[in-house]
Amino acid sequence: MSPATIPAHRVEIAVASADILGETPLWCDRSRKLWWIDVDGRLHQSFDPATGAHHVASRDCQFLGSQALTADGSHLLARDLRLTRGSCEDVSPGQLCEVEHGLDNRLNDGRVDARGRLWIGTMDNQLHRPNGSLYRVTGDGQVARIFGDVIVTNGIAFSPDNRTFYFTDTRRYCTWMFDFDVDDGVIRNRRLFADYSDSKERPDGACVDAAGGLWTAFFSGGRVVRYRPDGQIDTIIPMPVTNPTCLCFGGSDLKTLYVTTARKFLDQRQLSIEPQAGHVLAIHGVAQGLPEHRFG
Repeated sequence: MSPATIPAHRVEIAVASADILGETPLWCDRSRKLWWIDVDGRLHQSFDPATGAHHVASRDCQFLGSQALTADGSHLLARDLRLTRGSCEDVSPGQLCEVEHGLDNRLNDGRVDARGRLWIGTMDNQLHRPNGSLYRVTGDGQVARIFGDVIVTNGIAFSPDNRTFYFTDTRRYCTWMFDFDVDDGVIRNRRLFADYSDSKERPDGACVDAAGGLWTAFFSGGRVVRYRPDGQIDTIIPMPVTNPTCLCFGGSDLKTLYVTTARKFLDQRQLSIEPQAGHVLAIHGVAQGLPEHRFG
């Protein structure tokens, strides 16, 4: 059966943020806000759908790679190669740990598992060298390197039953799946889930829905897709922008798919015909999401 296509008119602008490189949207069920970052703009942002309030805070770093919610209500931010922890108003948060050092890398995509551990990877700042690695970080800041030979870490996600771990290397154009032991925090049995190495399409950020579907944004590909657990695509959402980056489910019922996007790498001609580029977009009612796990 052919994949279903969501019509373009269902894609709305949620926040006209004009991010250089919007990334890692997360819905906080406590504040009932959407949180996301602008990697190159070094901005930590929130949006309250109930009031329309959009809050923007600048952070001191070269790259603000990703973020995570925490059990105590603070925010974990990936700044260059270190993780810091503090409230959203805290201009001088405490450093949790330095994940990596000595390489021309930065922290990129990450996600918290059901036991409160952060799985986060690094990426090559030149976008072509396999300098990056995947790491597991515990609540007390202990760092374990899981594997290397990564160009650009992305698409980290866990299946709803906590038995499958997904990992994407955007510049290898592939997504893999692993068996996941949630109690021991171990992944094994790596195998290909989706392979775009021939077409050089770029799978980017991802999230899962309550039925186990993996939603993936395609950077430079202008679309979002849903994979069934068997790897078959069953839904395609054409986007009004070239560079969707990452996505999450939010709203009070977790039925709104929020998609961050980027202006980066677009020239003035492309920007003139893509006025939504860099904005946070939303599609309502496409699937049922799950609450985000919290670090610590």
